[in-house]
Amino acid sequence: MTKKISVVFVCMGNICRSPTAEAVFRHYVESAGLSEQISIDSAGTHDYHIGDKPDLRAQRAAQQRGYDMSKLRGRQVGEDDFRRFDYVLAMDTANLAILQLIVPPDSDTLPRLFLDYARHHSESEVPDPYYGGEDGFERVLDMVEDAAQGLLEEIRRKHFVT
Repeated sequence: MTKKISVVFVCMGNICRSPTAEAVFRHYVESAGLSEQISIDSAGTHDYHIGDKPDLRAQRAAQQRGYDMSKLRGRQVGEDDFRRFDYVLAMDTANLAILQLIVPPDSDTLPRLFLDYARHHSESEVPDPYYGGEDGFERVLDMVEDAAQGLLEEIRRKHFVT
């Protein structure tokens, strides 16, 4: 491998789904001993929650599974993210469409849906749990864990000599 691989997860406000994906993927990367080779971040397509901590329900659900989101803060995605990150991964098609509109012409990175990497979920989108109950955050975690494992597998296969 010649350079550090970088991943950013993107949802609407960057307080539920994308920070959950960041925390889960970071945990998997650390467990694999690849923290020095893979950098991870998250962002939102909207500016609703810039500087905010993740939703408390998302934090609680993640904490129960051993993921720490307490230090994460919301930020908005921008054109520069397409230059900084090798993987720009949207949680749903609405946010993917927004990302497709802001990809700069000089970018080699194109946004994709995060669940493209899922092995056990056939859905294409991670649903937004914000207006639902606690079970929505558990469902998000199930989907994110699945896709995060698939993503790590792909990054290993494509970017690391085994």
